[in-house]
Amino acid sequence: MQQQGYGPPPAGQAGYGAPPPGQAGYGAPQQPAYGVAPPNYGIQPAPVMAQPGMPGAPGAPGQMVWMQAPPPIPGCPPGMEYLTQLDQLLIQQETHFLEILTGWECKNKFRVLNSMGQQVYYALEESDICQRMCCGPGRGFIYHITDNAQQEVFRVRREFQCCTGCFCCPCDGCRYFASVEDRNGEILGHVSNLTFCCTPLFGIFDAQKNLIAEIQGPCCPCQTVCCTNDIDFNIIDKKDGSQMGKISKQWPGLLKEMFTDSDNFRVSFPIEQDVRKKALMFGAIFIIDIMLYEQKQNNQ
Repeated sequence: MQQQGYGPPPAGQAGYGAPPPGQAGYGAPQQPAYGVAPPNYGIQPAPVMAQPGMPGAPGAPGQMVWMQAPPPIPGCPPGMEYLTQLDQLLIQQETHFLEILTGWECKNKFRVLNSMGQQVYYALEESDICQRMCCGPGRGFIYHITDNAQQEVFRVRREFQCCTGCFCCPCDGCRYFASVEDRNGEILGHVSNLTFCCTPLFGIFDAQKNLIAEIQGPCCPCQTVCCTNDIDFNIIDKKDGSQMGKISKQWPGLLKEMFTDSDNFRVSFPIEQDVRKKALMFGAIFIIDIMLYEQKQNNQ
């Protein structure tokens, strides 16, 4: 389906990620861009304001702060150059007042920030309204991840699966595989549930569906729904057993937890980690959110 805002930049503008004429190359100090219009998905810019002393801020409060797009890097999928400079991402889900008032399940929207509060990406769910209302975590979806120039960077896609079976079953037929693809449709890898019985366990797979990492949830399943602290999901490399990252579901506060299903997450990883693995860890957040936290507390 053709999405507005995808494709090459308008005529007369610099190519994707290219620095303005006369500006220093990759790694040189750069000033963040301000006043960039949000993409045409209906996502509002993050309410992050420049403050004196903030890195890259001009000292004039009231202006939006965006992360400067790095120039293209050889071998790096277009748009993922941002990830080469980051060791964590903060993912903030927008609250839909229509959901609060009516219980009508809306498309999920997320703002993605760096550790300095600068906008990096947008994420918007594309899904069928009937599946959102009736199929819960089994619904099909595509999450479009776009940058501040309205260019799609990558997407997380999962097909609708009816009567797949019990989440607790470890067999392949009961797994809900989601693919993470770059903007050209090339599959970077997959994310899926593994088991759900005692400890929520998810898997990160390569493009051939070979398991490369496990995402281990809390040992007590009650923590995923009633904990008032941050909930950590450690990402363990299957090759050597080392920790290659961590996803944290952040406690949003009592009122937001009671009356909405909006969640905030943080994913951290070594800054030198391959950007494709970073994208897979980032994409895993949407699977964890939809399979564990897409419960409307106000409708239960």
